[in-house]
Amino acid sequence: MNVKELYLNCIHCEESSLAHYIHHLLGEKKISLEDNISKLDLKQANHQKVAEMIKTNLLGFRRRNGIYALKMKQKEFVFIYAASKQEAIQFYTDTFHQTPLNCHEYSLDFQLSRGNEVISFRDMKKEFDRFPAIAGYSHRV
Repeated sequence: MNVKELYLNCIHCEESSLAHYIHHLLGEKKISLEDNISKLDLKQANHQKVAEMIKTNLLGFRRRNGIYALKMKQKEFVFIYAASKQEAIQFYTDTFHQTPLNCHEYSLDFQLSRGNEVISFRDMKKEFDRFPAIAGYSHRV
């Protein structure tokens, strides 16, 4: 895989941090789009500059929706896609007319079983047009 493919993949998957690092290293001419990703060395980056680029959202990433697990009862959870923890809690409260027991963000790359397949929250997110949205329910044994 070359740097260009990784960069485009980062943009497609909304991996803001890595995309900004690649953008910075390209701008500093420490890598080129045609280089193999093995040449990608994030230690060469000016981390302060990259942090500022991410903070100001130089590449214009839209605010991404994360996945949140909200505890309904002792062993019951609902997963909600939302832009923030606060938005997930508000959506839960509006939907279920009660406040959740707790709320934790999960990685979009977390994989779960669905029927006979395994799917990540990132791939499942593509099935939704509007957010916030309920992704599913879980019951712990």
